[in-house]
Amino acid sequence: MHSTYSLSTANAHDTASLHRTDSHDVPAHVAVDSADLLQGQKAVQIHHNGSVYRLQATKLGKLILTK
Repeated sequence: MHSTYSLSTANAHDTASLHRTDSHDVPAHVAVDSADLLQGQKAVQIHHNGSVYRLQATKLGKLILTK
């Protein structure tokens, strides 16, 4: 059985936290606020399928995802 991590919040004012769940328990569509991912930083690294990606917020408020 495969496991994954999903973001969840207790309410709209709480910080996002990671919870381990079985892959069949993860909703088909999960919306995550960019502020929860970036947590006040300009960029974060995302590990996906053995590769590292960088998610960066621009000065104009756009997001750039690079490998």
